[in-house]
Amino acid sequence: MTDISCPTCRTDEHLTGEPNEGLIRLTCSACGLTWDRDPSPRCRRCDSTDVVAVPQAAWDKARGSQLSVSYITVVHLCPHCDTDLLRRQRQTNSPLPPDVNPAASEG
Repeated sequence: MTDISCPTCRTDEHLTGEPNEGLIRLTCSACGLTWDRDPSPRCRRCDSTDVVAVPQAAWDKARGSQLSVSYITVVHLCPHCDTDLLRRQRQTNSPLPPDVNPAASEG
């Protein structure tokens, strides 16, 4: 998920957007700033657009400590920054495990 906020007033609650020639034209109703954003996926570490879309599972607790896959989402991995994760996903051809395990958060 991408966090977007106004570069001037830093709000993220007063933004509207519309398509504009392959970009998204964003407007902040709090301060009036308008800017274009490229919606292309990027690496969070190096900002490269050379990323690979792979599936990732999301788990929910079913009963007790049992987990079930609730949905599959797409994440973008960078061949330079996420080499091990990308290799593991390609070898198993299975969705990546989620970043957070809901069963592990109980104590």
